[in-house]
Amino acid sequence: MKVEQLFTGCLAEMAYYIESNGEAAIVDPLRETEPYLRMAEADGAKIKYIFLTHFHADFVSGQYDLAKKTGATIVFGPNAVTEYEIYNGKDGEVFKLGKGTITLLHTPGHTMESSSYLITDEKGNTPCVLTGDCLFIGDVGRPDLATKSGEITEADLAGYLYDSLRNKIMPLPDDIIVYPNHGAGSSCGKNMSSETFDTLANQKKTNYALRADMTKEEFIVEVTTGLKPPPQYFPNNVKMNKSINTSIDEVLSKGTTALDPATFKEMSEQKDVLVIDTRSKEAYTEEGTVPGAWFIGIDGSFAPWVGALVTNIQQKIIFIAESDDRVSEIVTRFSRVGYDNTLGYLAGGINNWKTQGFDIDKVGSMSAKEFTDNLKAGKLEKPVDVRKDTEYLSEHVEGVENFPLDAINANFAQIDTNKAYYLHCASGYRSLIAASIFKANGVENVTDVRGGFKALKETDAPITDYVCPTTLL
Repeated sequence: MKVEQLFTGCLAEMAYYIESNGEAAIVDPLRETEPYLRMAEADGAKIKYIFLTHFHADFVSGQYDLAKKTGATIVFGPNAVTEYEIYNGKDGEVFKLGKGTITLLHTPGHTMESSSYLITDEKGNTPCVLTGDCLFIGDVGRPDLATKSGEITEADLAGYLYDSLRNKIMPLPDDIIVYPNHGAGSSCGKNMSSETFDTLANQKKTNYALRADMTKEEFIVEVTTGLKPPPQYFPNNVKMNKSINTSIDEVLSKGTTALDPATFKEMSEQKDVLVIDTRSKEAYTEEGTVPGAWFIGIDGSFAPWVGALVTNIQQKIIFIAESDDRVSEIVTRFSRVGYDNTLGYLAGGINNWKTQGFDIDKVGSMSAKEFTDNLKAGKLEKPVDVRKDTEYLSEHVEGVENFPLDAINANFAQIDTNKAYYLHCASGYRSLIAASIFKANGVENVTDVRGGFKALKETDAPITDYVCPTTLL
């Protein structure tokens, strides 16, 4: 029995392809369908089932389109309700796949329909369990995303999660492999490991949530303490995962439309259209961009930052790509978090824009050494660190204020557009995103610090290890 983990770094998400004797199952598929169709075709297999561990909040899953193309049965756990046809599996229900089986274990807590899937091969062995967002490597799923006012609280969900782990997961064989749905970088947990699988025995030793002597009351406190508000797009993605959405094929067809520079310029000047520059940091900084464009580079955590920063999931978007051969990938990655209203890209890229004589905009840039020297000399009007508050509190450059990128929409009113800002993050990706948004919102003098905090630590910049939280900017 083949069990293949399919890791998507941008989302820190793991889908699974399972095949036995010509029958295949997909667990927690991404929005696009072609990769799964190709895998099944290569094995000469028919996709029989599409299993969902829960309604995902951080990405739009592709079960409806995939089922439509394959005839596969969509399986959710108990309590799931959707606009499309599904099969609600029961706790302990066994699904035959080729010469093996997949057993649904209802593991509520992260959400109420949350389920794990126990794999049994043709020899009767149970090599692995797919735990979804019930159990991560080093952590457990956050219990606050499925709360309902007057019905169920995060403490209630945490209590369910405690019981699920101890009654359904921890009794499994110690040598079983735990395959979760997410890894480090996801907002679905607090302290996920960068490892993507582990034995249950090792998790019992190292995962705080599986401590043998932990009471339910202690567990509830542990998993509900320190939770940050989820990204603003999460509720939208949950809603989409319960609904019938525009087909991925239609999204790709519309989004990959080539727009000549004149058409692109006309659209970019419309108030309801957002331009996103997806090129590398170097290309964006050195070559300039279309006036008003936001930078969100495709080679970073692209989709989560789109979801966190673009507040309207119906936003009309046109984009700039490094090359034409990445256009389809870019539209796909917009769609993974539900941004289906991409209308096309700049044909010929920024060079074609320039050949038409159209204006370009640039964000200023300086080295870490220049930043440090000017900071010490008192020449920087508004030096700002756009990392998360926890990163800033851990260590930061003295005299630099904190303005986290993930809170930029809520706090932008604090920005004085008449002042000059000097921005840095950890390595330069987030600060360039912030700089582009500052620029697009009327801050004329904004400079990005190349290399970010990592580079600043190589200079003689004054570093502070800890500071009590204050209202900044």
